[in-house]
Formats: sequence, structure tokens, C-alpha cells
Amino acid sequence: MSTDSKTRFGIKNFEKKFGRLTFGKVLEAYRTADEISLKDMAKKLGISSSSLCDLEKGRRIPSPSRAYEIAKIAGGPPKSWVRLALQDQLDQEGLKFIVSIA
Repeated sequence: MSTDSKTRFGIKNFEKKFGRLTFGKVLEAYRTADEISLKDMAKKLGISSSSLCDLEKGRRIPSPSRAYEIAKIAGGPPKSWVRLALQDQLDQEGLKFIVSIA
């Protein structure tokens, strides 16, 4: 893969086009890409539809352990989802740090 390809399809360009990547946006994208209804996904996660809606809209941010569990159930990469949840928590507090998980 050339450097051009990495730049063209990287996170920074994605965020320029669609806004900052958040836990909620990723969760909603996974759900809609798999064509799962809000109600069915909530049932799969063991939460209410309103709780799932709150997560997707960023009104609630899961703990790192809950983000990990949600990622495993949804089929996403847990490390990335935990990083997003932590980043959302810092952003909500107004702290200008960037989370990196190794």
C-alpha cells in the first residue's frame, strides 16, 4: 500500500469528512452496517433500546470494561473500542489528551 493510500483513507481524513470518531458513532455504524435494528442490538447487548440509543448518540459513555464487552458482542476490535470510550470520557471532561493503547 502506498503512502497516498494510507493518507487518503486514514482516520484523519475520515474525521475531516464525518467528524470526530466516537464510541457511539462506531457502535451505530457497526449496527447499521449489519442491518440490525436498535431493538435487536439492544437485546443482543443485554440493555434497553433507550440505553443503546444513549450510547450511540454519545449521551452515555461506557466504562472501559463495558466497551470491551460491547466490542466483543458486536464483533469489533476491542482495543479500538476501549480507546474510543476512554477518549470520549477525556473529551467530555474537557481534557485535551490523546488516548493510545498498546
